[in-house]
Amino acid sequence: MRVGGPVEWLLEPANPDEFREAIVRARELGFEPRILGGGANVVIDDTGLPGVVIATERLARVFRPSASGDGKETDGSEFDVNLPSGQMVQPDPAWDPRLVCWAGAPLPGLCRKARDLGYSGLEKMAGVPGQLGGGIAMNAGGKNSDGTLWQMSDVVDSIRVVDPNGQFRDITRDEWEPEYRDGKLGDSIVSGAVLRFEPRPKLVVQEDTRNYLKRKNAVQPVTEWSAGCVFKNPDLEVSGGKTAGQLVDEAGGKGRSVGDAVISERHGNFLINRGEATATGVFQLIDEVRSLVQDHAGITLECEVKLWRAAGDS
Repeated sequence: MRVGGPVEWLLEPANPDEFREAIVRARELGFEPRILGGGANVVIDDTGLPGVVIATERLARVFRPSASGDGKETDGSEFDVNLPSGQMVQPDPAWDPRLVCWAGAPLPGLCRKARDLGYSGLEKMAGVPGQLGGGIAMNAGGKNSDGTLWQMSDVVDSIRVVDPNGQFRDITRDEWEPEYRDGKLGDSIVSGAVLRFEPRPKLVVQEDTRNYLKRKNAVQPVTEWSAGCVFKNPDLEVSGGKTAGQLVDEAGGKGRSVGDAVISERHGNFLINRGEATATGVFQLIDEVRSLVQDHAGITLECEVKLWRAAGDS
């Protein structure tokens, strides 16, 4: 959104071990750290924030599983890529189409890597901003044309988190129980993951990626300054099959503005910054649109975007 103020402490770890240490030290000093990924799904208070923010931008590595035979990455990060069965990872990428990713891996770059390797599974994430850690934490995704969901959880093989005790813990696909727009990780923090793909001809993956991106560009303001979809889609039975964007549109929210913060005319679930918006204006506009939909349809929309307010996050 390109809004927001300073933070008291900003930490920028360079590898998963430093990331875990930063979390542990912050808690030892009485701070519960906020984790800042690509900033694609967060609005930060103009007045600034007390405490600690840990940025994952430097945790951007993406690589194939180790060929060393020990089931671990070979540069000292010690990311366990053992299969859930205990069988060691096979080094041949031709039949082991997986990628090991740190939390700060940018989703657009990850989509390109998978596309160029002929790894299918992330085509529909084309054009989705942000980083892997946030994508898993919120189980990012979207809707297919038939109304079914595609989600980050579709390609996750295992996740490494820093648990509430400050220890690394691995969560296998079978153990993970994510929900719509919620990775259900509780107080655990994503430090990395292993993603599993389906090998397909590169040209097919590339063409599918282009087509998904083209369709998204046609209906979403992807080139505007925004934090993505503002609201979660409500239960379709409650909303009569209508999405959050449709509810905002029907309530007259499109084009509504507070200063340079405005609801997009292209998509009712996108709030964009026309240039000089403030977080205060964004917060106000979100509250106004939620009230509009409540009055018009009797539905209370839940925020998908994270609001970091000096008085308390929501």
